[in-house]
Amino acid sequence: MIRQPIIVVMGHVDHGKTSLLDRIRSSTIAAKEAGGITQHIGASEVPIDVINKICGPMLKATGSKITLPGLLFIDTPGHEAFTNLRKRGGSVADIAILVVDISKGFEPQTIEAIEILKEYKTPFIVAANKIDLITGWIPQKTGSVMESLAKQSDYVKNEFQNRMYQMEGRLSELGFSSEVFNNVKDFKTELAIVPLSAKTGEGIAELLMVVTGLAQKYLESELKTEVAGLGKGSILEKKEVKGLGITIDVILYDGTLRVNDSIAFATPNGITTAKIKALLKPKPLKEIRENAVFNSVSEVSAASGVKISGNGLEDAMPGSPIVQVTGPEYEKEITKEIGELFETDKRGVVLKADSIGSLEAISRLLKGAGFGVSKKGIGNVTKRDILDAFTLNATEPLNAVVLAFNVHLDEDAKEAEQSSNVKVIESNIIYKLLDDYKMFVEEKKKNIVGKVESNTTFPGMIRILPNSMFRVSNPAVFGVEIVAGKIKPNYALMNESGVVIGKIKEIQTEKTKLQVAKKGDNVAISVDGPTFGRQIKEDQVLYTRVTDADEKLLSGDFSNLLDNEEKELLKRIIGIKKLSKKGV
Repeated sequence: MIRQPIIVVMGHVDHGKTSLLDRIRSSTIAAKEAGGITQHIGASEVPIDVINKICGPMLKATGSKITLPGLLFIDTPGHEAFTNLRKRGGSVADIAILVVDISKGFEPQTIEAIEILKEYKTPFIVAANKIDLITGWIPQKTGSVMESLAKQSDYVKNEFQNRMYQMEGRLSELGFSSEVFNNVKDFKTELAIVPLSAKTGEGIAELLMVVTGLAQKYLESELKTEVAGLGKGSILEKKEVKGLGITIDVILYDGTLRVNDSIAFATPNGITTAKIKALLKPKPLKEIRENAVFNSVSEVSAASGVKISGNGLEDAMPGSPIVQVTGPEYEKEITKEIGELFETDKRGVVLKADSIGSLEAISRLLKGAGFGVSKKGIGNVTKRDILDAFTLNATEPLNAVVLAFNVHLDEDAKEAEQSSNVKVIESNIIYKLLDDYKMFVEEKKKNIVGKVESNTTFPGMIRILPNSMFRVSNPAVFGVEIVAGKIKPNYALMNESGVVIGKIKEIQTEKTKLQVAKKGDNVAISVDGPTFGRQIKEDQVLYTRVTDADEKLLSGDFSNLLDNEEKELLKRIIGIKKLSKKGV
């Protein structure tokens, strides 16, 4: 059968995520259908007859027919819900609605949501919320934003268009071609924007219509499920409930679960199982996030949200897949789901997060930005985490970092941090955590590059100019042209046989001392060691002598400090040194 699509609402705090979900719920109640809304743990189900009621006039006008059984909205808004709804290769969520306040635009958590959606390749719609705050907007008693817009003044219509153009422009900067939903020609290539007001309900009909249409047209194969098949789901949250003990809130995306079934899931210490004692759903129309009154059911089928009570759930991790246990293959099933998640790189930061979902999302975004993770874990930052990061400091200072997402530092970890050079970066916003780490890396690189440039001999090639000898020796002072690369005081110079002829004391031009001379410069240099006419002469070519340690640096991690010509010059200098060692 075709199950209902799972829809997650995301966006920046205070942009109206919860208000939108509440409005959708109240719209379904207002439709006055018996059992018009069914609430699950973490989800609200809007059945087909309610959607038909709300979208009736538009369905009639377009000649469309809805074949889906309904829509399942996830009631725990934010990235936590999205990232914890995970399965191998992506998210359990079929579609996301990104709520953006049209007066505030794209704020940090909006960008975070977009980055996560892009990473998981999840289709989404932009809900441009709070159109009722446009100056002069007069709310109409309709669920259709287009009907309402037609009744507004010309000033309001122009202001509305300006807000939509601004949103389309910002989305273009973020890499999306977008249009207001009624102008979209191809929903596969263009991102649909649905203007609405969660406060007045205007636009709710179009939002439900667009979401339903997209799911029906493009996701039919993903929505096929075997009702009698193996129950599979994802742990949204773990909670302690009075009278029930530890429970898990699960979104079931495939098959059916029954009381007395055994389920497998991941814990910090590996994979374990528990027997279902009770399957619980809130009573109809009760607020599911707080003080819910539960009904006990004997079974639940996808797609659905359910609270599971049972012994042995204490260590269950949010974001872990759950699978019905029917034989020994359950371990393989869970390992398939999370095995890759805990794989690490040889080089990288230490990452700690609050859930499997967050850990996966951050790992994927770090990888996409070119960063590695050498250690991963769920839970607070421990002293061991700090010590593991500290061991990287000597050889890889950029990785001597602990990224802590939505978790705390243990007291002994705080002490270890203070006595080490480990940088701990904490945030409860994924977007900010990554940005703070990128800023740290850039700053660290600048400091390291500054030290490398100060303490390293770079490749340089000079030619002694004719008729430019000012002093024969002690030190020899003469004019040179910088043919390639650069020279600095204290650089050792060698001839084409690899013999060191002396060290540069000073560089001058027109009686002004220089700290560096580059390709194309003509300068005077003083060199300790040689005597003009013996070790050096007019038109002779000399090279900076790059040490073996500097050669390794400039050929490896800091090769970007050299242009292509300087890289070729470094190769020539290395070749001269090798021939010199062989006595050629």
